[in-house]
Amino acid sequence: TLEMDVTLNGPGPWGFRLQGGKDFNMPLTISRITPGSKAAQSQMNPGDLVVAIDGVNTDSMTHLEAQNKIKSASHNLSLTLQNSGARNELGSPSYPTDSVCHVNLEGQPFYSKKDKPLCKKHAHAINV
Repeated sequence: TLEMDVTLNGPGPWGFRLQGGKDFNMPLTISRITPGSKAAQSQMNPGDLVVAIDGVNTDSMTHLEAQNKIKSASHNLSLTLQNSGARNELGSPSYPTDSVCHVNLEGQPFYSKKDKPLCKKHAHAINV
């Protein structure tokens, strides 16, 4: 697993979607990259783990904290990423948000904007 530093020149939007966080017991991960965006022009890939944001380790960050840290980066955004190698296991790295995900949490489906049930993991993917 290689770590790499990526710096995106601001201002945002940066063009990637983030998922996971300490509050979901999932590592922070790049789940989608918008074609033609600043993120797409960098070496970032869907499935990469976000190890640090602006030099701050993400181990203890909740989803919201990471999101706020990224949003507060105005001039440029520096990320330390780890290539998870998960692409091989998962097949398609970017998960379409409006696909139905049949995982309910305690019987409560989460809904996307298109009113399709999503599992918690996908319902909380945020575009930045």
